[in-house]
Amino acid sequence: MTNLRDAAMTSKAWPFEEARRIKDRYAKKDPEKGHVLFETGYGPSGLPHIGTFGEVARTTMIRRAFELISDIPTRLICFSDDLDGMRKVPDNVPNGAMLHENLQQPLTSVPDPFGEYPSFGDHNNAVLRRFLDTFGFEYEFFSATSFYKSGRFDETLCRAADRYDDIMAIMLASLREERQQSYSCFLPISPLSGRILYVPIKEVNNKDYTITFEGEDGHDCTLPITGGNVKLQWKPDFGARWAALDVDFEMYGKDHSTNTPIYDGICKVLGGRAPEHMTYELFLDEAGQKISKSKGNGLTIDEWLTYAATESLSYFMYQKPKTAKRMHFDVIPKAVDEYHQQLRAYAGQDPAGQVNNPVWHIHSGKPPMSKMVVPFSMLLNLASVAGAKDKSGLWGFIRRYAPDASPETHPDLDAAAGFALRYFEDFVAPTRQFRAASGTEAVALRDLQDRLRGWREGMDADALQTMVFAVGTEHGFDPLRAWFGALYEVLLGATQGPRFGGFIALYGIAETIDLITRALQGDLVK
Repeated sequence: MTNLRDAAMTSKAWPFEEARRIKDRYAKKDPEKGHVLFETGYGPSGLPHIGTFGEVARTTMIRRAFELISDIPTRLICFSDDLDGMRKVPDNVPNGAMLHENLQQPLTSVPDPFGEYPSFGDHNNAVLRRFLDTFGFEYEFFSATSFYKSGRFDETLCRAADRYDDIMAIMLASLREERQQSYSCFLPISPLSGRILYVPIKEVNNKDYTITFEGEDGHDCTLPITGGNVKLQWKPDFGARWAALDVDFEMYGKDHSTNTPIYDGICKVLGGRAPEHMTYELFLDEAGQKISKSKGNGLTIDEWLTYAATESLSYFMYQKPKTAKRMHFDVIPKAVDEYHQQLRAYAGQDPAGQVNNPVWHIHSGKPPMSKMVVPFSMLLNLASVAGAKDKSGLWGFIRRYAPDASPETHPDLDAAAGFALRYFEDFVAPTRQFRAASGTEAVALRDLQDRLRGWREGMDADALQTMVFAVGTEHGFDPLRAWFGALYEVLLGATQGPRFGGFIALYGIAETIDLITRALQGDLVK
């Protein structure tokens, strides 16, 4: 019988496809450092957004896939480029005037606008780490400020001075002519103001490893390139970090893809081996614009977790990483329900099916059992008609539908009930638009009421669905989805909804009869 490792070796799931490329990297010889190193990069120029989380989540999925097919140990580094200069003030943080006064200061030298940490960089790093810890990621955090100032990067920086002309040849070929005149891969940090200076470099001395440039006071200034006095421009920094750490895998957004030859070339010039890399499509906001830390557009991680559990976000990240994703609140219900569908399917799958199931990757091969006996979308519809103000109000209906369920035995369902109420109040209730039934629809709804009054087949959702289907067919709805559309618009104030038989089983026969009565009397429209 095929085991999981054998199945993984032929799986078309993208984490295994990437993992096999990394395995092939060391087909002849294990890494001298004794492990395979995965890296994710983060620029703390603003509050972390979901794209940052996505890189760590997806890289972790590849890491766990690699660990199934290989016995080589692994590490994951989350590297924060917090020595970068703040180039613009984010739109979604306080004290903008103060931040504006600190433009071009390294992010770990910019005061924290929230007043909670030593610097803005430290604040954003802490937020990122809190998010990663919430999801239980196993990682090591690296700060560029510490990396430069501690001397860990000195050897690579000196090698960059030794091979300065080779690095510049790569960079100049990618720049416009006017930019070529002033470009250097080295950026001095001003000893006068502490700002990152984008100035021409007059000399790079690879005997004493210094650079000379015109300082802010108009006089020549010479600084050692070591010890955190100088940082690399971001593109050379990318490749230099790969060389310094011997990185084996890093993924990044499609907007970086044209720079891949630059990153790889600089890594090789500095004596490193370019890592395997994967580019993913970008995340978009409600308007289809790229999400940005400085703009604060798109969903934040905290916002997602206000309305759904962590696993649903991981599921969303797993789906089609090379397809652009719109990140708005309306994607959450679908992600929750699809995640639990996959979770329920997992136990009955063979190894090939399990390694292709998203939940294997979300839970590192150890998915739990789903106890979500009521779909999230159904909970939303229940919230719409039940008038419940807290989740205990929903549980009265849930227990009738699933007598063996309770908040204690079904904690994921209990949490989902709370999430559903919050989601309903914030997004569904303000947009509901009930309409009156047409003549044909009113006749069909009265027929549905009569059949429900005479119903003697219990609360079987499938049987109820068949009966609802029959009503629509017998009253001539063509296409039949027009009948279900009428049910949603007239009774729920929505353009789409659940399998209506399941909704009746959850909400109740008598309650559904009463709902139809109120709709036909015009009470819901009022």
